[in-house]
Amino acid sequence: MLKIIPSTHDLGAFEVRRTLPSKARTMVGPFIFVDQFGPAHFDVGAGMDVRPHPHINLATVTYLFEGAIEHRDSLGTLATIRPGALNLMTAGKGIVHSERTPAPERASGSPISGMQTWLALPDGREEIDPAFEHVAKGDLPLIENDGVSARVIMGSLWGANAPTTQHAATIYADILMNAGASIPIDAEADERAVLVALGDASLDGERLELHSLYILQPGQAMTLYADTDCRVMLLGGEAFNTPRHVWWNFVSSSRDRINHAKADWKSGKFPLVPGDDQEFIPIPEVPLTKSA
Repeated sequence: MLKIIPSTHDLGAFEVRRTLPSKARTMVGPFIFVDQFGPAHFDVGAGMDVRPHPHINLATVTYLFEGAIEHRDSLGTLATIRPGALNLMTAGKGIVHSERTPAPERASGSPISGMQTWLALPDGREEIDPAFEHVAKGDLPLIENDGVSARVIMGSLWGANAPTTQHAATIYADILMNAGASIPIDAEADERAVLVALGDASLDGERLELHSLYILQPGQAMTLYADTDCRVMLLGGEAFNTPRHVWWNFVSSSRDRINHAKADWKSGKFPLVPGDDQEFIPIPEVPLTKSA
């Protein structure tokens, strides 16, 4: 297995651990960006404030373990996500969004913990129309058996199918296990990876380091085992034949397209976010996120 150790970014109120993209690996299936944030707890009056910013040629997937995030975008969407539900925002030819702690949680102080991942859009679909999809917790399949509770966030796993839209074949699951429990990791997907978000786990007898991303050998069925109570994310899917480039919030098979998006954001050509149009994140000189 290839192990990717996360880079850690301190955002003040909480930390973000990023495993993709990395020098060792840019993608796992369509996943091109993998962040785990928190756990943390906001003080009363404080919260997450990710100001409006743009994306192209990707889909963002937000999934929470704790807390709540209010999403607004340039399509006019207003949606609050809570643990166990899914927000899928398809940027396509271009979208702008913000993410902030909702007013009730801000007033009382609240925890925050979860995952944000980006999926590259496949060849021929990078410039589709932007869209937003919220999938409620109750609509995502939950597999429960012998100390295991696994929620299928995207794709087909363990005989269950998530209703979430897929632009390319994708698997994504949140696996909670009691100490001593185990679950098979099937080999059908082109590319697969696991990330231990909480606790201690091992894969076919090999201990997995907390917060690191492990890329699994293609075609090899394996067994995930809980050494303690733990939470593990499984992700992957269809391998891409065409490389993708990442620069800041932009993903594309074309560097020229990314440069065009940079110019459009600098010149104010992206649409505004209704209800959150007074602030924005300026384009950085040197982004934290970029591929080789």
